[in-house]
Amino acid sequence: MPDRRNLARRLVAEALGTALLLATVVGSGIMGERLAGGNVAIALLANTLATGAMLVALILTFQHVSGAHFNPVVTLADALQNGIQWSAVPAYVMAQCAGAVSGVAIAHVMFQAPLYAASRHIRSGWSQIFSEFVATFGLLAVIWGCHRARPTAVPFAVGAYITAAYWFTASTSFANPAVTLARSMTDTFSGIRPVDVPGFIVAQLAGGAAATGLFAWLLKGNPAK
Repeated sequence: MPDRRNLARRLVAEALGTALLLATVVGSGIMGERLAGGNVAIALLANTLATGAMLVALILTFQHVSGAHFNPVVTLADALQNGIQWSAVPAYVMAQCAGAVSGVAIAHVMFQAPLYAASRHIRSGWSQIFSEFVATFGLLAVIWGCHRARPTAVPFAVGAYITAAYWFTASTSFANPAVTLARSMTDTFSGIRPVDVPGFIVAQLAGGAAATGLFAWLLKGNPAK
């Protein structure tokens, strides 16, 4: 029973954190687009700063409850490194996806948009898919490197990385299958067409696996501090 109660708390933390993350991504995208007067760069900057700041806040809030994954790739990578039991992985992923979908609805309600709407935002082509590989590889590289050397810096490093990756990747760095799936349900600034989702998710999984494998080798024999 204690283990079940503990898992329940972790799942609620993952769902709530991911919901707040998506509410931020979608909500700041809507707000930025409305206030930018057609200037896409200003809208993206608003979207970027809000998302990066919220990531820092959410990881600091939930890292001691669930690990603050908010991302199926991070959960799978953690399981590969024996950080989370494999039996908990499906529940984590379902909680993250449910939270992400709920977060989209929260943003839509706040901005008086339809609860859900299939996105028409085209994000196709190999450059976009490769960008998602790079974005997710970099995210996991930052997590693994900081987790070993400076675990208290992880929230700030992740927020800073995603803030930068919004701008240096062609895809604006989704780097998260749950986020990608949920963003296909918003026909707003931050959306992605449902047909483009599978390619993004495959690239994200590949990028996460590549970074996890590389850093397992790079950090081998390097003790945590």
